[in-house]
Amino acid sequence: VKQSKASLDSAEAKVLDTEATLTEMQNELKRLLQVWELSGKKIPSQNEIDSAEAAVLRAKASVASSKAQVSQAKATLEANETDLAKTVIRSPVNGIVLNRDIEPGQTVAASFQAPVLFTLAEDLTQMELSVDVDEADVGMVKNGQDAVFTVDAYPEREFSAKILKVKFGSNASEGVVTYETLLHVDNNELLLRPGMTATAEIIVNNIKDTMLVPNMALRFEPPFVKNGSGSGTGSRSFMSRFMPGPPRRFRNTSEQPEKKETSNKKVWILKNNLPEPVDIITGSTDGNYTQVISGQLEPGMSIITGMEGQ
Repeated sequence: VKQSKASLDSAEAKVLDTEATLTEMQNELKRLLQVWELSGKKIPSQNEIDSAEAAVLRAKASVASSKAQVSQAKATLEANETDLAKTVIRSPVNGIVLNRDIEPGQTVAASFQAPVLFTLAEDLTQMELSVDVDEADVGMVKNGQDAVFTVDAYPEREFSAKILKVKFGSNASEGVVTYETLLHVDNNELLLRPGMTATAEIIVNNIKDTMLVPNMALRFEPPFVKNGSGSGTGSRSFMSRFMPGPPRRFRNTSEQPEKKETSNKKVWILKNNLPEPVDIITGSTDGNYTQVISGQLEPGMSIITGMEGQ
């Protein structure tokens, strides 16, 4: 920049010099013309007058050239000052530095791909969670739906989130197709940090005050039904092999798709220590439990989910 300023000063001085030379050549031509008029156009000779006129024209050209050099010097100075201003790197946002990839004094080379110097977080109280939704479930995920998720740092706590966007572009990995989904997370407590791994459950439907049966009970059939034998006159030792399955929570999640269609199903209950079928109409399911819409099944009835010691 200093060298550019010196070049500009030199060019401006050159303009003053050429303008003085032009004034001198013009005065000389004027004096010759006056002498020529007073002598009756005898002296000076025409050759001397022509030479003086040419000198004036050369002086004018020198002035124009020196002014062009001034413009060029100004442009060079402005370009250098712009480059100098770019040596100061300023953050575009107010926030927190998450990662620094450069050290003081290190040279930053300009290239087609700008280097990453700092990774910044503008506002950690409002964050986004990116999850992959399976292609079989993405049709049920909509903007605005509620979700909950957990992180390894707080395994006993569930955090709330809301669907922001379901991207149309797919991601394929080992034959599994998923769609990236963005969730908005309120992090006012600043417990969550960028880069944490989360496991999310998206609530696609919320059914209250309904009767549920384990899906294991819908898949169960007594051995005598499978083998095509009679209606079964089982003994007490036979019935002692039937054991109820473990209880599970009911929640509609994107990982276990909810199905809304109704269908006729059959479950088996214990009546007089013998298995007896009960026809029911089922509704939504989350993969673990299924809603019972109607049928002869009543709350509190014992149903068979499996057996031991086959």
